[in-house]
Amino acid sequence: MSKTVVTFGEIMGRLAAPDHLRLRQTRELEVTYAGAEASVAVSICNFGGTARYVTALPKHALADATIDSVRAMGIDTQYVLRTDRGRLGLYFLETGANQRPSNVIYDRSDSAIAITPADQYAWDASFAGAGWLHLSGITPALSQHAANATLVAAQRAKAAGLQVSIDLNFRNKLWTWDSPKSARQLAQETMRTILPYIDLVIANEEDCHDVLGIQAGETDVHSGSLDTSRYPDVARQVATQFPNVSKVAITLRESFSATHNNWGAMLLDVASDTPSFAPLDNDGNYRPYEIKSIVDRVGGGDAFAAGLIFSLITPELSEPQTALQFAVAASCLKHSIKGDFNYSTRGEVEALMGGAASGRVVR
Repeated sequence: MSKTVVTFGEIMGRLAAPDHLRLRQTRELEVTYAGAEASVAVSICNFGGTARYVTALPKHALADATIDSVRAMGIDTQYVLRTDRGRLGLYFLETGANQRPSNVIYDRSDSAIAITPADQYAWDASFAGAGWLHLSGITPALSQHAANATLVAAQRAKAAGLQVSIDLNFRNKLWTWDSPKSARQLAQETMRTILPYIDLVIANEEDCHDVLGIQAGETDVHSGSLDTSRYPDVARQVATQFPNVSKVAITLRESFSATHNNWGAMLLDVASDTPSFAPLDNDGNYRPYEIKSIVDRVGGGDAFAAGLIFSLITPELSEPQTALQFAVAASCLKHSIKGDFNYSTRGEVEALMGGAASGRVVR
């Protein structure tokens, strides 16, 4: 059995306008609980792995409900820190359609994780029996305390012998805790202190540009067309700047509208300098999944990260091309599922990997 995957980050209340309504239209909101790192842990468990989640939450019933939402998925929550200070973070979602994009409003200031110092977490106990730690660039964007905690988590995990991954996840609206600096400047300075402890970097082209100043030539992610031949070079530049990194994954999203995207990814194995692309057609050429009726794309990147981590620690899936195919298929399926969490199983992901993409009823 694979060792436990630990994730660290904030879980929030997700308040979504129903039925593609705009937030100013609706008088009721659908409440679920969500967070990038929690979503990764959920997927790991749904695929058949084991996951442990570390965060800080206040002591009240709504925070209890957030813990219930992940514990119900089989996640170990014993190292969730309950605090007397801070609040439950929130985010409000307006789901786009056609040419109207989705929109997120954050309400996360002074949340429990944002005001909790790094030394309050039980890092060593959290990493006992674990083999992997997953982080994201969202948590260090919240505050200086959260950035320090992310750095300490990476350092302590490496000292304990864990593999460490991070999804760069640049969020321009969140990097505000050092006001004289722009969001990009603060993100670059902060993330460059964390990346020396990372084995697997996950990003999209925008993240690489915003966080590391690396761009895929003249590619325009908003044009609906990507020059995929440039992405191995982007990954190589990441590995050159951070020699500790052993793999770089870059997701490839072509956005034609809010509800029509093409989806795929590239994975560079640094040691062999070999890039893999997925999905592939019958001739072995890159051919992205065409997703024409997106239900909910929020959490799609987290489903990809979880799929990649799970496959890399699962011997029969760990070959880079197979691992990438699993990750991309897992994320493709997430686009059909409402909410942040990916409820797809390993069997469903492997069926899509094998070509079962018609959507016919399974009887």
